[in-house]
Amino acid sequence: MIFSSLPSILMIVAPLLIAAAGGMICERSGVVNIALEGLMGIGAFTAAMVHYFMEAAGFGRWDLAVALAAGSVVATIFTTIHAYASISLNADQTISGTGINLLSSGVTIFFSQIFFRADRTLPFQMGMLPDATGFYPTLWIAVAVIALSWFVLYKTPFGLRLRACGEHPNAAASVGVNIFGMRYAATLASGFLAGLAGGCMVLTESIQFTSNTVNGTGFIALAAVAFGRWKPLGIVGSTFLFGLASALAVLAHDIFPRMAQFLPTEVFNIVPYAITLLALVVFSGRNYAPAADGKPYVTRGS
Repeated sequence: MIFSSLPSILMIVAPLLIAAAGGMICERSGVVNIALEGLMGIGAFTAAMVHYFMEAAGFGRWDLAVALAAGSVVATIFTTIHAYASISLNADQTISGTGINLLSSGVTIFFSQIFFRADRTLPFQMGMLPDATGFYPTLWIAVAVIALSWFVLYKTPFGLRLRACGEHPNAAASVGVNIFGMRYAATLASGFLAGLAGGCMVLTESIQFTSNTVNGTGFIALAAVAFGRWKPLGIVGSTFLFGLASALAVLAHDIFPRMAQFLPTEVFNIVPYAITLLALVVFSGRNYAPAADGKPYVTRGS
């Protein structure tokens, strides 16, 4: 039963992996982006809205790609708020990210009321379907994102400079690395990927955007970054673990029909979050985070 459900499980894992890759890139530069949850919401709402209107207008060939791109771009625009506050103003990164999360909740409902006269988008007729392999295209997007992230971080001069900004920004600055520019680039990249993850989620797992579409996935992605020790291969394993737990909560009635008869649905719904907390507690210990993660960079003499 689990094997036959593998496409659905990987469908749930894919957005989580994309968002976690964005969080990893951002934190490797020294900026904590706790706003992944809100940015995924922005991306999901934008993708659902664009896809709905393009589908209604008869643009049936490229509407999904355009919807994903729109969600990514709008989320990137919102990320500039967090980037400016955290990098240029040296604001507390946790508070700034929390502000984005709260702003996302209000903005998406506000524009839903404007465009759809409801607190959600209207349902579209058809979302993203499995391809010829039986898997959803979002899986290949996630694979491409994590492969590209690994290559950029470990095989390019840009990745070396970015990692140096998160470990020893003063040393990096002493050899001419633009710390502010690198951190801006990493933060905006994380926003782009978070928006892409939200779009992938709403176009595969749902037929409309609601306030519960993301439902904590951004926070689980942050936990996956820490559990994966801020490394691409590590977050692949951690996102698969957390994504599998989320999938089991959704597919519990099919995989465990007897248990589902006696246990309320809420028991299965808390499984992903319980496993996330348990994994972080069990495997906590040595701090593998970048040394300058979450610490504002202040130039000498300022």
